[in-house]
Amino acid sequence: MKKIQMVDLKGQYSGIKDVVNPSIQEVIETTAFINGPKVHEFQKNLEEYLGVKHVIPCANGTDALQIAMMGLGLKPGDEVITADFTFAATVEVIALLNLTPVLVDVNEDDFNINIQAVKNAITPRTKAIVPVHLFGQCANMEAIMDIAKEHDLFVIEDNAQAIGANYTFENGKKVKAGTIGDIGATSFFPSKNLGCYGDGGAIFTNNDELAKTVRGIVNHGMYVRYHHDVVGVNSRLDSIQAAVLDAKLPNLDSYNKARQNAAKKYNAAFAGNEKIIIPIISKSCEVMCDNCDCHVFHQYTLKVKAVDRDALAAHLNEKGIPCGVYYPIPLHKQKAYADDRYNEADFEVTNRLVKEVISLPMHTELDNEQIEYITSTVLKFVNG
Repeated sequence: MKKIQMVDLKGQYSGIKDVVNPSIQEVIETTAFINGPKVHEFQKNLEEYLGVKHVIPCANGTDALQIAMMGLGLKPGDEVITADFTFAATVEVIALLNLTPVLVDVNEDDFNINIQAVKNAITPRTKAIVPVHLFGQCANMEAIMDIAKEHDLFVIEDNAQAIGANYTFENGKKVKAGTIGDIGATSFFPSKNLGCYGDGGAIFTNNDELAKTVRGIVNHGMYVRYHHDVVGVNSRLDSIQAAVLDAKLPNLDSYNKARQNAAKKYNAAFAGNEKIIIPIISKSCEVMCDNCDCHVFHQYTLKVKAVDRDALAAHLNEKGIPCGVYYPIPLHKQKAYADDRYNEADFEVTNRLVKEVISLPMHTELDNEQIEYITSTVLKFVNG
């Protein structure tokens, strides 16, 4: 059995190097390293794939979130509601812009932001909601958009973990994750479902005026060289990373399908075990059928009950199985974001999840032998 990786980028690269290498070499030979043709080609191809009017590439996913908020004109003191159970980048940019982060609890079943908690958190100072499509599955965007419309709020989708996923509305309409709200942001960090070979990110919107504003912000606030019309930043996707992403984009659906197939096998192995709670699929796609496209499994995250999660993690590592705990500390308990406004009773689910969740290896190159070894090792430990 080959060595198990949490994410096997080398194995993935071996299958596409005949496309990736010439694309990188072309950039080197043309020396168009910044805003070159490869960036524009990738932008156009990603717009077509997502069905969105505007993709604005940038340097990384954290920048994408910050620039999205800058583009919407949010002002210091404006309140922005987001999930307590996620990576810090989401709240980090809110704080960096001197906005007021308002953290709320998440759902027990799908780990995404809780709709009632969002409603409870709205005040006259609330200006935006940032749903995070955690682990590869969309938050309840239909409900979130309804809330936003009722209260005249912006919606900024953090789509760093769910690129390629579809969200299905009650009327059956399917829309790509990240393209539903006023603006969406994503990361192309190497381990993402669509990852480059360095840092990268992008912003999505169907709003022409907002897109124009954002295009200036990412380039020092310039629309005409040396004319700085808005306060901007230096955040550009370089051409080599764009070349890698454009080479991988045609494979994104097959990559996501490979992840879904691995998840099916994990699910089958753990089915019926009372101590293991497998990931739930959204209500719009309750059965992970052959054509399921609502969960793209950036992570395969279990909850364990009546099991020492940390001891399980240590055991897996001893057996050569990497694993992760996403996330071990709620954001409201992080030193940087602690606030006397928060009441522990409002974070019942998050405080429980941080003690129960464990993520197993999930990537495009997992094979049956590896999955069988991983699942049998987990079950032996859990069952004693």
